Amino acid sequence: MKTIQVGNLTLDGSRLFLIAGPCVIESYERTLMIGQEIKKICDRLDVQYIFKASFDKANRSSLASFRGPGIEKGLEILAAIKKELQVPVCSDVHDVTQLEQAAKVLDWMQIPAFLCRQTDLVCGAAKTGKAVNVKKGQFMAPEDMQNVLRKMEDTGNTNLSLTERGVSFGYHNLVVDMRAFPIMRQFGYPVIFDATHSVQLPGGMGTSTGGQREFIPYLARAAVATGVDGFFMEVHDNPPEGLSDSTNMLYLSSLESLLKELIAIDNICLLYTSDAADEL
Repeated sequence: MKTIQVGNLTLDGSRLFLIAGPCVIESYERTLMIGQEIKKICDRLDVQYIFKASFDKANRSSLASFRGPGIEKGLEILAAIKKELQVPVCSDVHDVTQLEQAAKVLDWMQIPAFLCRQTDLVCGAAKTGKAVNVKKGQFMAPEDMQNVLRKMEDTGNTNLSLTERGVSFGYHNLVVDMRAFPIMRQFGYPVIFDATHSVQLPGGMGTSTGGQREFIPYLARAAVATGVDGFFMEVHDNPPEGLSDSTNMLYLSSLESLLKELIAIDNICLLYTSDAADEL
């Protein structure tokens, strides 16, 4: 894979990295605490860590759902967390009008799956010079994401990545096609697996999205065995209390053991890949 620079981190494919945090910024204190605990885990396991939380969830099912603190307060909180944890920060951008302001704080701009074909947005994000992670739309074939990369490459930015987060399978359901990982990795950029959004049941609770967090470990293990460069996970100390994605966020208490499993599988896969290369 191409080496990309995200803030103070160089991601070169030599080890797994993790983008993680609560789905949405709640209070500063709780959001920071979750980030601190994830960083401790990643430091122990030698996993490169990027903090993520959304300042605005613009695509909630219901108008009554919590969206977050908004861009002004949200970026202020993200800047404080970035300074405190000394890690890069990532958040979603939804509109070209947010890009200039967001680029002052974010190290990794994330394009939500629903917006991955919005040319002005993906190109505008790339033009900021910041790293850009594009989530593959639930309606997109993996090979079609090369067109998204080409749009961004045309700006001169090569700090790019793609994320798989499941594909629509009828109503209120997603499946993960493991073929997507080797297909998208052929494009040369890091490919990430969003292990928590992939277990969503979109709109499955009427006015909110449901989820099946019990399947996160199974999909994550399958993804790392297939071959990914990093993981995206929404993590919370008590997901049922979470103000967004409460049914599919991973318990903070489950993160370390899961990461240990993923690292072990990744190490085995790297060994076999190396052996195969030697034979060639």
